[in-house]
Amino acid sequence: MTRMYDTIIIGAGMSGLAAGIRLAHYDKRVCILERHSVVGGLNSFYRRRGRHLDVGLHAITNYAAKGSRLGPLTRLLRQLRMAWEDLSLSQQIGSAVAFPGVSLRFNNDFEYLASEVRRHFPDEKDNFRRLSNEICDYDQIGQPHTRRSARDFVAERIRDPLLANMLLCPILFYGGSRQHDLEFGEFSVLFRSIFKEGFARPLAGVRLILDRMLEKFKTLGGELRVKSGVRRIAVKNDVVQKVVLDDGTELEAKNVLSSAGWKETMRMCDETPEETLAPDLGRLTFVEAISFLDKTPISLGHDRTIVFFNDSERFHYEIPRDLVDLRSATICSPNNFVYPEPLKDNLIRITALANFDRWAELSEEEYALAKLRWYDRMTAAAARFIPDFRGSVVDTDMFTPLTIRRYTGHERGSVYGSTEKRYDGSTPMKNLFICGNDQGLVGIVGTILSGISVANQHLLSKA
Repeated sequence: MTRMYDTIIIGAGMSGLAAGIRLAHYDKRVCILERHSVVGGLNSFYRRRGRHLDVGLHAITNYAAKGSRLGPLTRLLRQLRMAWEDLSLSQQIGSAVAFPGVSLRFNNDFEYLASEVRRHFPDEKDNFRRLSNEICDYDQIGQPHTRRSARDFVAERIRDPLLANMLLCPILFYGGSRQHDLEFGEFSVLFRSIFKEGFARPLAGVRLILDRMLEKFKTLGGELRVKSGVRRIAVKNDVVQKVVLDDGTELEAKNVLSSAGWKETMRMCDETPEETLAPDLGRLTFVEAISFLDKTPISLGHDRTIVFFNDSERFHYEIPRDLVDLRSATICSPNNFVYPEPLKDNLIRITALANFDRWAELSEEEYALAKLRWYDRMTAAAARFIPDFRGSVVDTDMFTPLTIRRYTGHERGSVYGSTEKRYDGSTPMKNLFICGNDQGLVGIVGTILSGISVANQHLLSKA
């Protein structure tokens, strides 16, 4: 017997869970389908040799202190009926953007970054201030005036190309879905998220956020089905009729909301306009090397939360020709937040751009060897920008674009999704919608707000 729901949500990542909470709060019959045995999608966790590791999460952007009434984090908590204590966020110690000959430090006080710009680029201090004042509001993303090139916008205001690239580097690494550039609207959101609001992290990492959201969803009566991948979405006359699972189970719903990605969702549909499956060039993916240390990073002299580095003459953000591009990368230490108590494990995480096709063509033996070799190369590259920690490593792990594809289902291991965003969340099908990265909002907070906004706009407004 086929069961009927108000909404079926494909994917139990952050956006799917957020949409589920929002709908269940209004007594909608909601079922979230998750292909894997754990929730979280791109921002999840796993256990290896007795240690818990976050996947995806370096830090939560858009930090807001308890009691704040403005900003995306506050809006998120209000929409989900959650308390600030549910996330229990600790602020970063401080991060840096390190390029040849200069390093800009920043924390959650925007004026500190402004003072760093004045110190290193005194001729650009007024230009930087004008640029920051022109950053548009979050709610304007997707409007025609926000679709222009972010690089062009920055270049028109910042004359020094070094400073321009130093500002773009963290933003691209934290949300750039296309090579070299991004839309001005996305740049605005990420500039505010990273520089004006800043980084924070729960003591227990991404597990805490997922546990809180899942508990909220189930308390409101929502249903979660794990190990329930979707084989196809049955469509007739531009309307979804039912969802068929991998085991043949058929589910019906008035609406379907997918967080699987635009192209991934379109491929599931029986009737899909050919233009929706056109080549989506420029998808970007990453590799990450994880090091467990026998002492804290601070005791080794490393006191930065995240270091975004580039050591080439020009900053390149593109699909590398080799397996990994080490001209630039990010170095994150989850220990370097202001926690009420220290973390159990001491960690250094290095994330760099990778080439999916090059990883995918390796044999099993070549793949294992490549992971070992590139771990060594990545840690050596990081040691040029932070104190050399390699003598304190007691355990390691590494994931590649193939790992990302396996656990997210994203084509080519794409982390930030399609280069063309669908900001309103609609599709050619009248009752099928998308949320998540391909809807246009990135990061933990952005992804959660994506689920909320699409649920509000398309599913609750109808009711």
